[in-house]
Amino acid sequence: MKHIKTILFGGSFDPIHNGHLRVGRAVLEELAADQMIFVPARRSPHKSHIPAGGHHRLAMIQRAITGSDKFSVSDCELNRGEPSYTLDTIYFFRKELGPEVDLTWLMGADQLADFDKWYRVEELLDICRVSVMYRAGYPKPDFDCFRGVFRPDQITRLEQGVVETPLIEVSSTEIRRQLAAGELCRDVLPESVIRYIQSHHLYGSPR
Repeated sequence: MKHIKTILFGGSFDPIHNGHLRVGRAVLEELAADQMIFVPARRSPHKSHIPAGGHHRLAMIQRAITGSDKFSVSDCELNRGEPSYTLDTIYFFRKELGPEVDLTWLMGADQLADFDKWYRVEELLDICRVSVMYRAGYPKPDFDCFRGVFRPDQITRLEQGVVETPLIEVSSTEIRRQLAAGELCRDVLPESVIRYIQSHHLYGSPR
């Protein structure tokens, strides 16, 4: 049976923007994956507030990925009680997709600072691949700080999973600020997402 390679792309996506989509396409190609599933977070244990509700963020992702046969979205974390852990999400997809699926969790290099403090992180490293992405022009992630914390084979797999993404200077925080100031951000947001934001008056944007 074919081992379908699936990338799980988690995050707040508040809102999803063209940078997320471009990075997603680049990682799909670099890792030669069959599909990517966006997984909007209910509430990260490391964040105390998310400006847009989960149902809005889910709806914006659905609109942004329309027309792509390799992109999909899951509401599994939005439907889960708090706090939501990555390990729970991995187990959900392992059960949902089956044991033959090759699962990869995609994370940003900026998340490595407290990666060793993630919930049951060593178990996570054993049940799926973890691919750390970093932006072109920035230093490649260094995993030396995890030696003595993770097993050598786990560190090797982390090193093998590093992927370079295009240099895209897009910030969701800045997008939210601009929307609140009445700007439409057409250069960084899909038109379908802009229409949704306007129709639901999100981020303090004018109707």
